[in-house]
Amino acid sequence: MIITRTPFRVTLGGGGTDLPSYYSRFGGFIISMALDKYMYIYVNRPVVDDFIRLKYNQSETVSNLNEVQHDIARVCLEKMDIKKGIEITSMADIPAGSGLGSSSCYTVGLLNALHALKRDYVSLQELAEEACEIEMVKLNKPMGKQDQYLATFGGFAVLEIAEDGKVTVSMADISNSTIGELKRNLLMFYTGKQRVNKRILGSQDKATKRSEKQVLDSLHYIKESGYKILEVVETGDITKLGLMFDEHWQYKKKLATGISNPQFDKIYDLAKENGALGGKISGAGGGGFFTFYCEEKQDQLRSTMNKSGLMELQYDIDFEGTKVLANFMDYRSKDLHIIS
Repeated sequence: MIITRTPFRVTLGGGGTDLPSYYSRFGGFIISMALDKYMYIYVNRPVVDDFIRLKYNQSETVSNLNEVQHDIARVCLEKMDIKKGIEITSMADIPAGSGLGSSSCYTVGLLNALHALKRDYVSLQELAEEACEIEMVKLNKPMGKQDQYLATFGGFAVLEIAEDGKVTVSMADISNSTIGELKRNLLMFYTGKQRVNKRILGSQDKATKRSEKQVLDSLHYIKESGYKILEVVETGDITKLGLMFDEHWQYKKKLATGISNPQFDKIYDLAKENGALGGKISGAGGGGFFTFYCEEKQDQLRSTMNKSGLMELQYDIDFEGTKVLANFMDYRSKDLHIIS
């Protein structure tokens, strides 16, 4: 058995500029924070048959790869040329549709496990690009490159995305004291709503391709704001982060319908009335988590959110990215032919 662990993430700035419809014309920029909340992938080889078994929120047992219903698992197995004799189980700390990159965590974690299974090791950059190819090209999902890279690298990753799609990864230079302040002041609350980002991102993508002024102006602002957010966290002047989140929220809502709704607007206003300087909703919007920046009245904000039906997520920072936690495979087994 092989077990991998891959972190979820919160985007601090630049979200939306990582879609090809934008970066292919203007370049993209992302700064993010990886959480100590994970997707776990378990991969094993059956010893008595050659079936393909998958366990996620459903269970599958099939004899042929083309019968696999889980599209990411099927394409990952195709890419790794594994046609039979495999068992894949996934478990996660965060529910799907949370806006924290769950599908890419699954893709990256599974690819990492399959490379370990075949002893075909690749660099982190190659792993992230493989995940991008699977989700964005082979499965044609309306998404960008941030989730795959952030799940792979972890930490406070900074992505510079060139117009040709090449991604340059670095780590934000943040002091330990500032990291401590960020953990204290960034409070996360689960809305209880799972969202389907395909519709929201699809709408944003089409509007970007049509060069709709409101959407392009918002994305230009969000990218420039991302650079400023990197600057404030690296200099430690993070009070400005809350105010920038507040401005970002107003621009983000202009990207597509469904990012917010009257209920979420009310939650956001309540948060600001009870100590938050600003906030943002995870992923494409429409559900998932609110992240609020709050330096004072934190207990008051927690109480207000709890009364509004939102559960707080206690978290720490992940600095490792995707990793193989355990590898118990017996590579001497004659049954290795089934994966080659």
